[in-house]
Amino acid sequence: MNVAPRESEESMVTLNRSAIVVKPKQPFLDWLHATDPTSLELTLFNLVREPAIYLIQECDTNEDVAEVLRELCEEIFEEQPAGWYTNTSTWPRDRGFDVFCCWFDYQHHSMLLDLCDEPLIRDGD
Repeated sequence: MNVAPRESEESMVTLNRSAIVVKPKQPFLDWLHATDPTSLELTLFNLVREPAIYLIQECDTNEDVAEVLRELCEEIFEEQPAGWYTNTSTWPRDRGFDVFCCWFDYQHHSMLLDLCDEPLIRDGD
């Protein structure tokens, strides 16, 4: 892939978002192995190699991040297993913040810089 040089540093844009990188933990892998026999060869390393990254509202503190995650954890919790196994009857019923924290590691990033000259395109627009 060839990356064209950017026209100027002025085209670098700081996004008014924070990012949350979400990686499955052992309980997620245990669930996947118990639910989907074709997944038995997968390891935790396989699951965390390409983590999901979610853009959220700007957060300045760990408390802000926890508050936002409390609101969004069910949505994220549903998206994570859907990428591996779509039978929702096997998903955990409790998808609250405490269970989310047992099943997933997350890391907050507050500085998002867009280095691409191309406009953002949202799926579904």
